[in-house]
Amino acid sequence: MDVPAKDNTSSDDGSPSSTSGGGDQHAQYMLGEQIGFYLRQANQRHVAIFASLISEKLTTTQWAALVKLKDLQPCSQGNLGRETAMDMATIKGVVDRLVKRGLVHTAPDPTDARRLVLTLTAEGDATVSRNLSIALQISQETLGTLSPAERMMLMELLRKIC
Repeated sequence: MDVPAKDNTSSDDGSPSSTSGGGDQHAQYMLGEQIGFYLRQANQRHVAIFASLISEKLTTTQWAALVKLKDLQPCSQGNLGRETAMDMATIKGVVDRLVKRGLVHTAPDPTDARRLVLTLTAEGDATVSRNLSIALQISQETLGTLSPAERMMLMELLRKIC
C-alpha cells in the first residue's frame, strides 16, 4: 500500500501552480510523508533510550551481537553477522571492539582456518545477564506510546518489510 502524496500541483484557488526546478516529482515528494523519515526518527528515539539506560556503554549493534552470540555460540563471525542483519564490514568492527573489551573470544575454526569462531567470555556472558532486564525495559519504553495491539501490528509490519 502506497502512502498517498499530497497533491501540491495546484494553488489555493485551484489553478495549476508553477514549480521551479523540481517538476512534478519534487512536488509529490514530501519528506514528512516518507517511511524513511519516520524510521530514522524512531531509530534515533530508540538509540537515545538505549544509551540512557544500558549500563555497559554498549551500542545497539554490540548488544545485538552479544545477545545473539549467547544463543548461537560457538559460531562464525559471518554467521553472527547474518543472524544480526549486519554486513561483513560492520560485524567485523563490532566483534573487534567486543574482543578489545574482553567480552568476546575469537579462535580459528579448526576445520577452516579462514573462519573465526566466536564465543562469549565469562565477562561477556555476565554483561548479557546483567542487561537483559534493562534491554526489555528499553523495548517497552521505545514502544510506550503504543497500545498492545499497536505494538503487535508495528512488529508484524516491520517484519514484513524487513
